[in-house]
Amino acid sequence: MATQRSITASLLGNELVFTTSRSSGPGGQNVNKVETKVTVKFDVMKSLVLTPEEREVILKKLHSKITTEGVLVISSQDSRSQLQNKEAVIAKLEAALAKAFEKKKARKATKPSKSATQDRIRKKKQQGEKKKWRQRPE
Repeated sequence: MATQRSITASLLGNELVFTTSRSSGPGGQNVNKVETKVTVKFDVMKSLVLTPEEREVILKKLHSKITTEGVLVISSQDSRSQLQNKEAVIAKLEAALAKAFEKKKARKATKPSKSATQDRIRKKKQQGEKKKWRQRPE
């Protein structure tokens, strides 16, 4: 994958399936009557928008949010409003996809300082002396 493109909800378009259900938690009569929880399902395996490389990256990095059938499932029930929950679930989806394609920063190899090495050896010798004094006299 030579160039990095950002995958957004608008790019995925009609491949996203939104479902609503009753939310849990406090909220009184509103919770019992109104379907405010929003769940978005995105079939990664059958997507026409994704390249095979992108599909592989998503399956690997977001495996905890993907079902055995290869469907990415994200839900939101934070707000009392269905519209706000839909916006939140879209934001969560875009954030998860952005994080999946984020390149990991390479670690720079470093050496311990001379004083740190000397300090470690000094502490090891101290520990050895302490254990030596615990032994039975011969």
